[in-house]
Amino acid sequence: MAISMTGYGNKQIVTEQATITVEIKTVNHRFLDIQMKIPNRLLFLEEKLKKIIQSFFQRGRVEVYIQIDGDTLFSKQVQINWSLIEQYMTQLQELKQRYQLAGDIPITVISAFPDVFSIQEVEEYSDELISTLLAGLTDVCKQVYAMRRVEGQALQTDLQERSETLQQLVDAIKSLRPMVMKEYRERIKHRLELHLNQELSKDDSRIYQEIVLLAEKGDISEEITRINSHIQQFKQTLELDGPIGRKLNFITQELLREVNTIGSKSVNSLISEHTITLKSEIEKIKEQVQNME
Repeated sequence: MAISMTGYGNKQIVTEQATITVEIKTVNHRFLDIQMKIPNRLLFLEEKLKKIIQSFFQRGRVEVYIQIDGDTLFSKQVQINWSLIEQYMTQLQELKQRYQLAGDIPITVISAFPDVFSIQEVEEYSDELISTLLAGLTDVCKQVYAMRRVEGQALQTDLQERSETLQQLVDAIKSLRPMVMKEYRERIKHRLELHLNQELSKDDSRIYQEIVLLAEKGDISEEITRINSHIQQFKQTLELDGPIGRKLNFITQELLREVNTIGSKSVNSLISEHTITLKSEIEKIKEQVQNME
């Protein structure tokens, strides 16, 4: 089934310890590009988080946002500024020596100095909270994947209809080919007669061979055959499982190449008109294909 690269999902999980918010948005991209905004203390989980995401998506830009809020996440810890204490002690020893002071330096004096002790809040994530987070991320990935499948189905239906339109236009061009070839030969013959100022006789075999060669240069049968083949490949690819966006994009480029060739060879107004419509439809297909995984 065709899968789009556009999707969105979010989930909020409330536990005794914290509230976890997980949000994912995906858009089209040539490769799988994962961008994560997570708390710094969760960076050790980054690879594990990416593996979960990679199990669901193979192409597209995946933007992941994770936030954890909760008062119980923080514990208070006493921090000692050892470098500052060393400076205090050095200065006190120098003070004793300079003024020949006796006695030890009591701990109460040291602890009374400013900035020796400080209290810091430390964020702590339990194993249970991490497991809940990973499960939440998995659930959101499932949401996004489901949305991408729904969008992909809509894209698939649209592309199938457009491929049928292409086929109808190509069939219309093919039906005009015999008439166009006859007109092309007659035009070449007429121009040669004007140039030679006489009618061509049946014995002028060499000149007729030249007419045939020139007419073949205006023949579009090979291009029509290749376009029909590309359209069939396009339809078959739409039914494949897994990522198909790149292959569809390549086929679309080949279709456009053949149609441009027909346009350059065309000497018939109806074929030119069909060619312009074909190019317009292929450009629309190309835009849709850009969103396919």
